[in-house]
Amino acid sequence: MKVITEEAVESIRCYQTEHSSSQFGSPSHNAMSLNTIGNGSCRSSPSIINRKHQRLTNVENRSDGGGIWSFHDNKWHLTFDDGEEVNLLYSKQEVLPLQDFDGEVRPTIDVEQFLEQCVLLLDDEAAQTSTPVDLVDLLLGKMDLPVAVVEEAKTILVTHDIVPSLAKTIQATYSTRDNVNIFDYDESWLCTMGDIPSLAQRRIAIMRLKHPTNMGETCHDVQLFVLILCPGKEKGTKNGLETSRTFATLLADVNLRRQLLEVTNEEEFKELVLKRAKELVIVQQQSRSSVHIKVDSLQSINETSCNKVKKFCQFGQGIREDLCRRLPHYLSDYVDGIIGPKTPQKVMSTTFFLYFACLLPAIAFGVLNDHNTNGKIGVRKVIVGQTIGGLFFAFFGGQPLLIMLTTAPLALYIKVISSICDDFELDFYAMYGCVGLWCAFFLLLFSLFNVSRLMCWCTRSTEEIFGLFISIAFCVDAFRDTAKNFQKNYSSPQCRNDNIGDVERNVNSTLTYYLLNQTQNGHHDVIATDEPVECNQATSVLFLLLMLGTVWVGVFIFNFKKTPFLSAGKREALADYALPIAVLTMSFVGSFLFQDVKAEPFRYDDSDSVFTVTPLERLPGLAIAGAMGLGFALSLLILMDQNISSAMVNTPLNNLKKGPAYHWDLFVMAILTAALSAVGLPWMHALVPHSPLHARALADVEERVHQGHVYQIIVRVRETRLTVLFSHILIGLSILLLPYPLAYIPPAVLNGLFLYVAITGLGGNQMFERIMLFFTEQSAYPPNHYIRRVPQRKIHQFTGCQLAQLLLMCLFGFVPWPYMKMVFPVILLSLLPIRHLVVPRLIERRFLKALDSSEY
Repeated sequence: MKVITEEAVESIRCYQTEHSSSQFGSPSHNAMSLNTIGNGSCRSSPSIINRKHQRLTNVENRSDGGGIWSFHDNKWHLTFDDGEEVNLLYSKQEVLPLQDFDGEVRPTIDVEQFLEQCVLLLDDEAAQTSTPVDLVDLLLGKMDLPVAVVEEAKTILVTHDIVPSLAKTIQATYSTRDNVNIFDYDESWLCTMGDIPSLAQRRIAIMRLKHPTNMGETCHDVQLFVLILCPGKEKGTKNGLETSRTFATLLADVNLRRQLLEVTNEEEFKELVLKRAKELVIVQQQSRSSVHIKVDSLQSINETSCNKVKKFCQFGQGIREDLCRRLPHYLSDYVDGIIGPKTPQKVMSTTFFLYFACLLPAIAFGVLNDHNTNGKIGVRKVIVGQTIGGLFFAFFGGQPLLIMLTTAPLALYIKVISSICDDFELDFYAMYGCVGLWCAFFLLLFSLFNVSRLMCWCTRSTEEIFGLFISIAFCVDAFRDTAKNFQKNYSSPQCRNDNIGDVERNVNSTLTYYLLNQTQNGHHDVIATDEPVECNQATSVLFLLLMLGTVWVGVFIFNFKKTPFLSAGKREALADYALPIAVLTMSFVGSFLFQDVKAEPFRYDDSDSVFTVTPLERLPGLAIAGAMGLGFALSLLILMDQNISSAMVNTPLNNLKKGPAYHWDLFVMAILTAALSAVGLPWMHALVPHSPLHARALADVEERVHQGHVYQIIVRVRETRLTVLFSHILIGLSILLLPYPLAYIPPAVLNGLFLYVAITGLGGNQMFERIMLFFTEQSAYPPNHYIRRVPQRKIHQFTGCQLAQLLLMCLFGFVPWPYMKMVFPVILLSLLPIRHLVVPRLIERRFLKALDSSEY
């Protein structure tokens, strides 16, 4: 930064002014933009300009070239013998886009509201010989503001150097399309703004000067002067810059300015501005339609599907399109996991993330299935099925970023099948296999007849509702297990008995407890009885500590990249291993630091065979018919879950390059479901939020700042199959770690993992962000696309509609009656007609395009 005197600055400005015509060229240009100019942009100092030659002479005659340094008023001053003082001037210029009157709702509203209460001065004689600072003083006096507010406004609007000037201004520039670096200023108007902390509401003042007035270097012929004041805490779309941009866009129209200079009274002036604002909405809307600007789009494959509804039932058409799209990239799916900057690091960290994120839920759902089926499908079978299913889809699936996993709804179906078999004395494996084969048959039909084209009606709101429901489901499962543990141990009858006495504590550690049970029962059944034999309140407290500790450690390390500690590369590397670090840390704490507290590990039994061939011949004909109904309901669940997960991975925000494969993935799922059903292994499908988190773990993310709000964008995603392959190979090898050392992972840590996945899966969910707006101060609203384009009332209405649909899903998803939960796939499918038939009756489609867009 150069240190220059005020006089030298004026010399440079006068020189630039004299040569402006040769530098900027002809004033007739065909492009316009708004330009914000920082300190020192518009000043009027004719006395100093007249002393130009004297100033330069004094500078040349200084022999020593130095000055006198002094410290007062809490700052340093540099002065010379002739009394001249040196100041540092900071200037900043920024090009602003013209305001979007059609897309955004705030501009027209601002014009209507401000014109009703604005201060308007037309041809005021007192302003003709005034400087810009004097004009600000005059307009502030007309606004009827408290003295303290006026004084504060002056300190913000005006710079305090030797020659005061306006701090922030906006004016238009003209440039040619061929060379935007050559431009000329529109010097006929000027807008200045300021954010005043003590101001209660926004104020505006407009002054029309009787004659063109010289207000500085780029403001020689100003006739329209606008002053805008805004509170310091204001919504991003209502701050000083945005409000000024609205009026500056109107004044940039030369025809409007000419008409404003001709009107004779204030009413005509206001009517003309308001009329032009409304006309601009129509003009921009027509222009947007003529050039076919896409305000909203779904995934490219979905748009293609919607445009080809006639191909809905063409046999195998979707599978052929998917294969033509994905097969050329098959080899690169492996190569992209090896080469590239940071690729080995990302692949390794994502592999360990998937290992823990898939293995621990498999153990948890294995314990649940073991309890629901009386040991027929246990932890060992779930892990083997997870390994086979994950590797099979990794090799043959179309979209390699999808993660296959058994889920709570699938565990519910298995429980219903087990209950039916107990009620009607049917063979469980036969009934289970028959339901799975029927499901595979329907999935095969869905894939061959392109039923996945239904996803062209699955918008972002449906995906977000489903994603939020899954997060809630993970939280419900975790807290339900916590409640059961407290009911069993903390609130047991033994703890309520004051005369419980001294009970022999013969189980002090997890390992001892396991060995005793193995000796007594003859197999690896870690849980000997369902009833507590003593008061174990410490067990419940430790359960809660480990669960919440896993969440806290995981989320803290996951967000560590947002802190200033370490270097950026080390922060990112540490955040990539957040989940493994949290699981290993809290497992060590629970199994070793608190080994004296009795904790029950998961149930494990390796006495039965892993593979059980389905004995279909044992089923009567009526049972086979019933299995068809169950299989159809199950196929609907897998159809919706698989396609919604795929749609969330293939969102345009992820910048994927190789394209989706909805139909082929469903075909692969049909084969996989049939194979798992034939050998008695648990079913699986693509899961949310694991699949989107997998894509994000392989992504390069950049942070952007807009009006003080930080948001992240995905630059690229490594679309590779290696992470799923490596992680599921490790999961398969984990069978050798059963029952120990995997039994050292307490069940509380498994529930903590559920909470961690639920919390981290909320990132990028706009429905969750809009729910938070109910409790957020308006000044903290992010200035994103839907805040700009949609009225606040409509935003809350849309969020309310989503919450109603979410409540409907929770009603059928969390009811205590298993048979009622079977209706859940139909409820999930009903979200599509609700979105396209009911919601548009409540909210205008132009607002839905902004709220339900997949482009942002």
